[in-house]
Amino acid sequence: MTKPDLLIHAAFKLFYQHGIHAVGINTILAETGVAKKTLYHHFASKEALVEAVLIYRDQVFMDWLTSRMMAAGEGKMAVLALFDALDDWFHDRVEVLLPFKGCFFVKANAEFSDHTVNDLCQRHKQNITSFIQANLVGDSSELSAAYLAQSISVLKEGAIAQAYVAGDLDAAKRAKAMAVALLK
Repeated sequence: MTKPDLLIHAAFKLFYQHGIHAVGINTILAETGVAKKTLYHHFASKEALVEAVLIYRDQVFMDWLTSRMMAAGEGKMAVLALFDALDDWFHDRVEVLLPFKGCFFVKANAEFSDHTVNDLCQRHKQNITSFIQANLVGDSSELSAAYLAQSISVLKEGAIAQAYVAGDLDAAKRAKAMAVALLK
């Protein structure tokens, strides 16, 4: 693993567990054994590292979600598989995502204001909605697919929040039942 990858992976684990502003550069350096000079050679600032971490998490999450949805088939079957994937995540059955601690993008977005971090978080959410919409276009008109994708995204976000904030680890199952009714 390269030094930048090591720093990104360690920073993600620490940020996801404790929060971005709660984790200092020295904590990341202690975790990785990387020298401060090396960190700043690869990342101009902590914010640059945070941005790299968001890009990393987006890629990991989208790869995982895409593979889970595509394994279920196409169209509505793929969209409904989203909720089965979430259920596995909530119950810590997805090693690549680490133990469930809520949505990293929602948490990161809350720590910044009018920042590139907010743009990256918004782009992540838009990418998921666009992927959902792309799976619905074959079964619905473009306008209907857009509306349904937004609605499915709201159910997804609500399930994640309910699982994390309220500890309701079965929220994805209920959200899936609502999605089934919505997609009829």
